[in-house]
Amino acid sequence: MADPYFQQLFADRIGGADYGKGTEIYKFEKIKRAKRQALADHPERALLDFGIGENDSMAPANVRQVMADEINKPENRGYADNGVIEFKQAVARFMHREFGVELDAATEVNHAIGSKPAYAMLPAAFINPGDVTLMTVPGYPVAGTHTRYYGGIVHKLPLLAENNFFPDLDGISPDILAKAKLLVINYPNSPTGKTATTEFYEKVVEFAKQHQIVVVQDAAHSMLSFDHPPTSFLSVPGAKEVGVEVHSMSKGFDMIGWRLGWVCGHPLIVQAFADVKDNSDSGQFIAIQKAAAAALDDASIPQQTREKYRRRMTKLVEVLKRCGFECSMPGGTYFLYTPAPKGLADGTTFENGEAASQYLIREQSICTVPWDDAGPYLRFSVTYVAADEAAEDALMAETEARLKSLAPVF
Repeated sequence: MADPYFQQLFADRIGGADYGKGTEIYKFEKIKRAKRQALADHPERALLDFGIGENDSMAPANVRQVMADEINKPENRGYADNGVIEFKQAVARFMHREFGVELDAATEVNHAIGSKPAYAMLPAAFINPGDVTLMTVPGYPVAGTHTRYYGGIVHKLPLLAENNFFPDLDGISPDILAKAKLLVINYPNSPTGKTATTEFYEKVVEFAKQHQIVVVQDAAHSMLSFDHPPTSFLSVPGAKEVGVEVHSMSKGFDMIGWRLGWVCGHPLIVQAFADVKDNSDSGQFIAIQKAAAAALDDASIPQQTREKYRRRMTKLVEVLKRCGFECSMPGGTYFLYTPAPKGLADGTTFENGEAASQYLIREQSICTVPWDDAGPYLRFSVTYVAADEAAEDALMAETEARLKSLAPVF
């Protein structure tokens, strides 16, 4: 079939004239295909899905009730634009209650239709062709993707076990630093599970001031902190002078599909984000913002969510250790990041994390996510569907039986 006339018109940022002709398959699409094949080949075998990465519970009943009430109010029918004050004020109360961070709700907070669009929009406010965004890897790629869309360059900062899963800021070359405008960090870190220390945040502030770089801290997992109480980058002196923090209603509040988050911090950066956002969307449905405000004012919701995933993570770590995996309780998030097996006792070998992940899903219907950006690793998520603790225990027992039957080698 001949190419359509517009084949030559696609932008270079998505592949140019070759768009749609590539054969490379996106990692998560490979996982989806393998899951479908495993279900088709082994309908008798339950799929043990540790790859989802999204909360398995509905938003709490009291939040859903607020939504039900607000959805019928005519004043909520219109465009939200850059958000309603009720949500911004709830954010300010939440940030003060949980982290001791003082925010001006009118100027230092703005909502986003989920945190993902925020990472897409912030580069538009800063990146010109040739500018550099510093990004930790493995990590969430959206800010980097949009940096490249604007002609910028992504400089990767590997998160390595020998550096305690912190980026080596001192090892960045002067040539890169001279062009760097953004530093994107993420703590509690997805997928490594590392939580930030005050000392690390202080170093980031000093680094940003020294090199005149804007910091974007991805705090999507902020309330899922296990090794110490949840913290905020903005609670460190000077942080608000150098950047913003991006939060999500998804991870800590079971509001995955509701699509709501916020950007908070330096008012000029928040305003720049708002100006880009004004030209990108017309705001999230006001009823959702008001329901989210109710969620933010209920301190029990993130506490209950955190304890649920702490319980599940503790069980998973114990199971994997008994199966030979080199892992320990992560500092936070609902992800467990662990070195991938090099092979199996029967002589099977894996060249990387992706090969190990594909084998597990094909041969044992165990779904994981591979990460090979900084060594061969697997990511297990404890967001699997289980109605109660008995169901969790049954799933853990089945996981242990299947993994032990493989006898992984490390």
